[in-house]
Amino acid sequence: MYALIALPLLIVLMGLGLPVAWSFAGVLAYLTWVYDANLNTLMLQGFRSLNSLVLVALPLFILTGYLMQSGGIAQRIIAFVSRLATGRGGMGTAMVMSSSIFGAIAGTATAAIASIGSIMTEPLVARGYPRGRIAALLGISSLLGILIPPSITMILFAVVTRQSVAACFAATIGPAIILIIGLIAYNKFLVGRAFEEIDIPVENRESLGLVTLKALPALSLPLIILGGIYGGIFTPTEAAAVAAVAALIVGGLIYREFTWRSLQRSVIAAAETTGTIILILLFSFMISRILSFERVPQDLTEAVQSVVHGPVAALLLVNVVLIIAGALMDDVSVTVVIAPLFLPLMVANGVDPVHFAAIVACSVVIGANSPPVAPVLFLSCKITRVPILEAVMPALGLMTFVALPVMLLTTFWPDLSLTIPRLLDLM
Repeated sequence: MYALIALPLLIVLMGLGLPVAWSFAGVLAYLTWVYDANLNTLMLQGFRSLNSLVLVALPLFILTGYLMQSGGIAQRIIAFVSRLATGRGGMGTAMVMSSSIFGAIAGTATAAIASIGSIMTEPLVARGYPRGRIAALLGISSLLGILIPPSITMILFAVVTRQSVAACFAATIGPAIILIIGLIAYNKFLVGRAFEEIDIPVENRESLGLVTLKALPALSLPLIILGGIYGGIFTPTEAAAVAAVAALIVGGLIYREFTWRSLQRSVIAAAETTGTIILILLFSFMISRILSFERVPQDLTEAVQSVVHGPVAALLLVNVVLIIAGALMDDVSVTVVIAPLFLPLMVANGVDPVHFAAIVACSVVIGANSPPVAPVLFLSCKITRVPILEAVMPALGLMTFVALPVMLLTTFWPDLSLTIPRLLDLM
């Protein structure tokens, strides 16, 4: 009974403006008090859970994202994709494809928004795209970094649910491909209907060969990272180290856009982001320990099973909960709170944990762009310099006609997320 207050309490604390990590600390303090838990024991167990080699990948992938942003890598990727994406809706296609390539290196949405949004917003405006639609498309497509491996969200899911990181990475590839196709098709459909795209001739434009040559070092990064992971050359943690070093070499020695100040800013920003996530993880491990000791996940599973009959109804219920939670909390909070809480329910209904990882990832795409919190959409509006109200309706359109169908397809077609892990012998 007391545990039911924990999630609303977390949402209230976050809504009051308390930092996410300290909101988790508030929930931990409440649960420790009502269940009379031993805080010393919880701290030891929490730190023991953090003593994981897998978690070393977190700061390295986060640092990679910031290094790409300041090292000129994102600019070369965008120039290459923009040169290829021609025809109706070409610039919108370029934004989606740039986000997917960026996500295949950095695994984070915020760095993609800052890098791609700052470069592509004005060219899109010049071609007739309304700023609200730009912000919406940027917000949705930036979250391809969560679906396309390597993904920080999937690392967190694997840690809190004790699953294979590589299997969770592979599970989201299928949904990511469907989402990319859907976003491109939907944008092409809108051109000429919701707005007119202006064709602007570009004089003295570099040839495709020259643009490709300049982009090759940047484009080689996802091939090295993913090829190394699935080729068995190195683990996801080692891949994170390779990604950070490769981004440093490409940005510093090939593109030569690093300065000591930009490098310092990247390292500091990565450290701040990592520190926040680690604090959230520490508190969430301690919270999970209390809930497990009090059998809250098992009681929740039994309660839901007594009301909801059959796996279809259970999956729909979890979908709704994930979307609502994602609309109120950030992706890290959803992953570390909701995933371990509902995993027993999913397993009881015959859902593979790796399949559930893909479901959680798809739900974040919708929740992170849904009011009232909508952290990704708010950041996207800030970068594109547009009021949030102008982006809400376009974002709802993208979520209704693209993101939600992808989530439902992922939920009720397990092979979409499980085929690649099985082919790669990861499960």
